Amino acid sequence: MVGMAGLWNWSAAGLIEPERVRNALAGALEAPVVALPSGVPGALLCDVYHVGGDFPTLIDVFLAPGNVAEATIASAVAVRLGAALLLPDDSLDPSRYVLAEPNGSLGVVHVDEEETDDGVERRRARPCAAEGPRPGELPARNAPSCACV
Repeated sequence: MVGMAGLWNWSAAGLIEPERVRNALAGALEAPVVALPSGVPGALLCDVYHVGGDFPTLIDVFLAPGNVAEATIASAVAVRLGAALLLPDDSLDPSRYVLAEPNGSLGVVHVDEEETDDGVERRRARPCAAEGPRPGELPARNAPSCACV
């Protein structure tokens, strides 16, 4: 594959089986997606595991393509799964995420995070009311931090 972006890290609402996640991702990207480890040349690698919280299914996509927007693919996967997905936004606020809804819409939210031995648990997603960059936009230089938490 050409144009690899690297790593995508998402959290899905609900406990979703790894094979279902990989199938949804493969459908959205129209490319093979396999579990770790894999010997399939050109396939995206996808690790799925579970923690607690409101978004307990953690999804790590390795060798993600660089020629498509992450938020676009997350939106398509959320529709296929029928579950909301959280993905990091481009701001410097560590509690701010893009929320891809099961209906395909994208919004900006804040979540509470707690580090556990199993991974990061995310809870209490709430809309971000501050004016600022939308999904895929870069934050303005010297922009104030979001105060809507």
